[in-house]
Amino acid sequence: MTKLPKSFYTRPNVVQIARELLGKYVYTCIDGMLTGGMIVETEAYAGENDQACHAHLNRRTQRTEIMYHEGGVAYVYLVYGIYHLFNIITNIKDRADAVLIRAIEPEVGIEEMLLRRDFTTIKLNLSAGPGVLSIALGINKKLYGADLTGETIWIEDKKIVIPHENISTGPRIGIDYAGEDALLPWRFWVKGNKWVSRKK
Repeated sequence: MTKLPKSFYTRPNVVQIARELLGKYVYTCIDGMLTGGMIVETEAYAGENDQACHAHLNRRTQRTEIMYHEGGVAYVYLVYGIYHLFNIITNIKDRADAVLIRAIEPEVGIEEMLLRRDFTTIKLNLSAGPGVLSIALGINKKLYGADLTGETIWIEDKKIVIPHENISTGPRIGIDYAGEDALLPWRFWVKGNKWVSRKK
């Protein structure tokens, strides 16, 4: 088991980090249950200068405060009153960059994931989408600020390198309010992987 070190997250280029997270494995150990899978879709958010980022213009609220910590911690927030979204904080302290994990290919603890999703069989929406993957992995606001080198939630490097030609890029999803920044090609996904989320 090779957990990504703190130094992976504290680098300055959040777009590069979002791309490099493809092929890495995210795991949670909740109530003794290990679940996880390969990251196949991400989105980058670049701090104060990105209109789509919660920290745009250095906005600091109780919700966003964790974004200003040193990289390598989890930023978990609720959307639509239903779904928790899991983000990885990157860069150095006070830069507030983040990568949203949008989809994983499930591999470990699938039976537990099925229970959490109230599924009897494996379906693509088990973990294809940022809200449902959090349910499958047991991620909620209790993991807000969690250390990604700890024992509850972490990312592993299994030396899988996704070739450049197998990575697709495009605009991020659900950020039409972000003006010209909504057009930035900062969403990355593994080309042809069936677990990538389906754009509504």
